[in-house]
Amino acid sequence: MIQGGDPNGDGTGGPDYTVEEAPPQDLAYTKGVVAMAKTGAEPPGTSGSQFFVVTAEDAQLPPDYALLGKVTKGQDVVDKIRATPTGAGDVPLQPVVIKKATVEK
Repeated sequence: MIQGGDPNGDGTGGPDYTVEEAPPQDLAYTKGVVAMAKTGAEPPGTSGSQFFVVTAEDAQLPPDYALLGKVTKGQDVVDKIRATPTGAGDVPLQPVVIKKATVEK
């Protein structure tokens, strides 16, 4: 998976608040699913600013992460981000910036 939304850029940052929204119990984190990241200590459905996009066919995660949606266009861009070279802590060697995202209902 790829993860973003950390204002610190090191996996520890957030907005200084959290929101809880219970994820569907039958949720499967399959390729293209976009969900909110949380720490293991936080209750299911907790979210702040960090999010992830599943890049594997099935991430085999428990239904603990609030669902945002699914990639419907631009999977090629997700795949390019996934292929970005990374260093320590899987941090990209060059910054990756999402300049535009469209949310459709």
